[in-house]
Amino acid sequence: MSSAPAARDLANAIRALSMDAVQKAKSGHPGAPMGMADIAEVLWRGFLKHNPANPHWVDRDRFVLSNGHGSMLLYSLLHLTGYGVSLDDLKNFRQLGSPTAGHPEFGDAPGIETTTGPLGQGFANAVGMAIAEKMMAAQFNRDGHAIVDHNTYCFMGDGCMMEGISHEAASLAGTLGLGKLVAFYDDNGISIDGEVEGWFTDDTVERFRAYGWHVIPNVDGHSAQEVKLAIENARKNTDQPTLICCKTIIGFGSPNKQGKEESHGAALGDDEVALTREALGWKHGPFEIPDEIRNAWDAHDAGAEKEAAWQQRFDAYRAEFPELADEFLRRMRGELPADFDQRADAFIAECQQAKEKVASRKASQNTLDAFGPGLPELTGGSADLGGSNNTVWKGCTSISADDASGNYIHYGVREFGMTAAMNGICLHGGLRPYGGTFLTFMEYARNAVRMAALMHQPNILVYTHDSIGLGEDGPTHQPIEQIANLRMTPNLSTWRPCDTVETAVAWKHAVKRDDGPTALIFSRQGLPCMDRDDAVLANVAKGGYTLLQTGDGQPEAIIIATGSEVELAVQAAEALGAAGKNVRVVSMPSVDAFLSQSSDYQEAVLPAAVRARVAVEAGITDYWYRFTGLDGKIVGMTGFGASAPAGDLYKHFNITAEAVQAAVESVI
Repeated sequence: MSSAPAARDLANAIRALSMDAVQKAKSGHPGAPMGMADIAEVLWRGFLKHNPANPHWVDRDRFVLSNGHGSMLLYSLLHLTGYGVSLDDLKNFRQLGSPTAGHPEFGDAPGIETTTGPLGQGFANAVGMAIAEKMMAAQFNRDGHAIVDHNTYCFMGDGCMMEGISHEAASLAGTLGLGKLVAFYDDNGISIDGEVEGWFTDDTVERFRAYGWHVIPNVDGHSAQEVKLAIENARKNTDQPTLICCKTIIGFGSPNKQGKEESHGAALGDDEVALTREALGWKHGPFEIPDEIRNAWDAHDAGAEKEAAWQQRFDAYRAEFPELADEFLRRMRGELPADFDQRADAFIAECQQAKEKVASRKASQNTLDAFGPGLPELTGGSADLGGSNNTVWKGCTSISADDASGNYIHYGVREFGMTAAMNGICLHGGLRPYGGTFLTFMEYARNAVRMAALMHQPNILVYTHDSIGLGEDGPTHQPIEQIANLRMTPNLSTWRPCDTVETAVAWKHAVKRDDGPTALIFSRQGLPCMDRDDAVLANVAKGGYTLLQTGDGQPEAIIIATGSEVELAVQAAEALGAAGKNVRVVSMPSVDAFLSQSSDYQEAVLPAAVRARVAVEAGITDYWYRFTGLDGKIVGMTGFGASAPAGDLYKHFNITAEAVQAAVESVI
């Protein structure tokens, strides 16, 4: 009877597959997979709770490869343990249409929990997943019934550590006491430019201890026993997140390139691959895994047993708490309460009837007061601006390290970390996060916004103080180009409402959207509620609609406006109407929603024959030429703002009803 394969032999299967795939593609990063293979073998075979037959099992452990350039490590693990990643998929690494992309892409292959590659964000995603686990456990677990009880594991490298987002995410994780989060630091001392000691000399151990982490230093990342003991130690500490600092050799096994930058981001070369096989004692051909190695890696039986045990616990929970069990499953499926549409529509109608003049940021808070009680999954937050963003509604309860049963997260001044953590919360499931900051500070979080869109995650991004209308804080705080930036991001829905009605409609859209993020952009200054009959009200959700027309039939000119500038457009149109002009005002709170409508509807709102068009928005003007054409006029900003009261600024930059009227007269 043959003995079971040694841990090193099992890890060498990862090394072989990784260097073979990179070599075949002649592109990729073999060094990290080869360096972290021993750590991965211990974690995945000895500790990770997962079931390859059901990658979406709700109580699985989450595994995040934050150093996503080492994607072949993850693909090898998924293949070896029995997920739907075939040998052919590995052979097609980095090829068009293959699920084994250059960096792990969420949704491309089963078992990939998040898209990683922009360094540090995977780590922040993992923090978000751990927050979600802690909140869901606090909200649903009962004495003797732990239906939410899993860990989040994250691999990260020097690049992740150097990125500023690691500071934001690690600090938040320590503050919130995320004891189910375990991060492995691949301390190999090498990045693309060579030995990192020339540009990265942080005392990482003391840095993370200062954040409130449990740190296990000086672990030999090539010793299965040391790694095993470190993980056991980490799992015992349920009050603090744990960082396991593993000393590894990048490109482990390569006689001439291990420990060097040459193994970081390029194929080893045919000759070096052959030498590495010999050095590792790996006597098998390219992409060849012997049966004894494959059988030892296969996780189907163990995974099925773990899920069956959880199902038994959940059945007992359901017998005692049937309503809670149904609510848990509803939320994990991402389904909204059955009465949400009815409640939302009733509130929208109330807003139209009340015709209240308020800042749209306040209208947003009022909407949360109306929607929140019927959406227990709604999880708010702000980057230290809750009182300004108005993200705190009447039913908010803050979470803390000691009590995570609430529904509001104080992210602190961490816009990037907040947004990436919210992506992780979305990916975990069971919660619908929204988070606020000033629109201009969206720039701090820009790449995480992009990642939400890329991953089709329904993150809700609340941005207030949306224009020069914020006034005296000046050009550093006044957004100019940010709205256009958001609108041009694929799969990001962007709304800039003009009043209470459009705000409530925008929130309804954001809550119902399940295939991507929504940016909600709100004003600081008060905005009047526009007149609408029922027919007009029904068109608000279409993103662009005829709000007002001063005559019948085909208009002579069209004014397109958003947000606070809709009031100016209406004033200008009324003055033109009094002078006998037939002018239409189109409110366009969401360009993407409008462009998703039928061509017939778009033509009805913006007839192609009407070439006399003016757009008005207190942001960068260039974006709007797509609707006005080069013959049209745009009233807006062509540079940065200034520090002064809002009314003075609008006059100074000539964004007034009179300017809109003059622009219309010039194009008719």
